[in-house]
Amino acid sequence: MEQQRTLIGELGKHTGETVSVSGWVDVRRDQGKMIFFDFRDRSGLVQGVVLPGSPAMETAKDARNEYVVRVEGTVNKRPEKNVQEGKMNGDIELEITAIEILARAEGLPFSTDAEINLDTMLDYRPLTIRRERERAVFKVQAEIIAGFREYLDAQGFTEFQAPKLVGDDAEGGAGVFKVEYFKDRSAYLATSPQLYKQMMVGAFERVYAAGPQFRAEKHATTRHLNEISMLDFEMGFIEDHSDVMRMIQSTLQHITRRLAERAGDAFQTTGSSLPLVPDSFPVLKLREAQKILGVSTDEPDLEPEHERALCEWAAKEKGSDFIFVTHYPVSKRPFYTMEDEADPGFTKSFDLLFRGVEIISGSQRVHDYDMLVEKIRSKGLDPEKFSFYLMAFKYGLPPHGGIGMGLERLTQKYLGLDNVKEATLFPRDMNRIDVLLSSSIPDESDGA
Repeated sequence: MEQQRTLIGELGKHTGETVSVSGWVDVRRDQGKMIFFDFRDRSGLVQGVVLPGSPAMETAKDARNEYVVRVEGTVNKRPEKNVQEGKMNGDIELEITAIEILARAEGLPFSTDAEINLDTMLDYRPLTIRRERERAVFKVQAEIIAGFREYLDAQGFTEFQAPKLVGDDAEGGAGVFKVEYFKDRSAYLATSPQLYKQMMVGAFERVYAAGPQFRAEKHATTRHLNEISMLDFEMGFIEDHSDVMRMIQSTLQHITRRLAERAGDAFQTTGSSLPLVPDSFPVLKLREAQKILGVSTDEPDLEPEHERALCEWAAKEKGSDFIFVTHYPVSKRPFYTMEDEADPGFTKSFDLLFRGVEIISGSQRVHDYDMLVEKIRSKGLDPEKFSFYLMAFKYGLPPHGGIGMGLERLTQKYLGLDNVKEATLFPRDMNRIDVLLSSSIPDESDGA
């Protein structure tokens, strides 16, 4: 077989021609003296048939599901009665004349179209990512990342690589992984690129980072992971947090358009629908949202059930699956968050809720050196430990702000998945690093 490979997704352009296709046997079906195959490669699926008397018949009898093969054959139009409308290559069929087996495969431990539980899904992840539904999930995730980068690049942002080993946790929290390696010093796995994004504003004005972050939270819920992929940006010369809100709104509008154009088949495969995305997302202060929900305005944050109820309100009343909640109390936000001088005690900060859950936190940041030092002290932290970070402010940073967005959670909500681990290729949590670490740690409730 010397012929150049043709991708399955391009076979429709080669009707009547002899082609060479390489991929996997997705399904094998024996019908009388004929053998039918569905072949798949990175571009899609096509049906092939080995007719009685074909020189490929002996090898075809040996080929099974997940065998890796190279086949030659003629691309034929299907009879009109056999055309499968709406299915990729549903109007053509490959008449196979030769098969070469490149790699053999054992029988899968599950049916490719079976309903399987999450633990089985993850226990066999090297195999389950071959299933159509799982390929669709991670196609959507790839398009989200691509859309994020594409839009911010067009808006004058520069991507940078933030470090994953840090000297101190950016937000002074306790949920960090300690790394015992450096002589006489402790380091930590980064929970956020926050401090480095702000430093980079001093060089590039607008920056973004995409990569893993680590949270040592003792949770085992449908919402939590210990290793997450974060999409962050920071932008200088803003008027206030509303500039940041407009940027993330237009970024998500762009991502959604890209998904509609490039991943409509993936939404169909997963039985999902694209979100309601108005020209302008609804915005409520936290206290306004609490009044709508009928809960106390003395609470500093929303509970998970409040987030769900507020998103239902936004979809019904505002035609939006997204809603901004702004002005969280100073006590609830990190030290670098700007207080609203017109609303003392509350910050120029926001969360963006999407289909029942928070997917983004953002704010205007404190850019004045003396004010920032005081803010660090007010949180019980030592400014000396932040001297490297503070250097950027001592020598001048413009008013700036930004966001952090969890990729897995965003993917989950776009596709309406029940558990964030379904939107995570290889989840890391307190129960699992590829394999289950313990069978004795029960899942907590989703409200944890």
